[in-house]
Amino acid sequence: METFLRTTMIISASLSIILILLQQRGASLGAGLGSSGELNTKRRGLEKSLFNATLVMAAIFILSIVAEFFVPIV
Repeated sequence: METFLRTTMIISASLSIILILLQQRGASLGAGLGSSGELNTKRRGLEKSLFNATLVMAAIFILSIVAEFFVPIV
């Protein structure tokens, strides 16, 4: 069980990093500093799917960390 949790933790952490890096929020340096000229508050299509997948991976990662505390060490 401990091996399964650690494998799940590693895979979900890796996928979370990849999904976060795939998301884009403005292409210019000004957008990164908060002074973007465009206002787009609605996620659509692939951006929404990436956002939801990131949330799921983060939840799996957190749950695997919490579950590892409750697994007895044999």
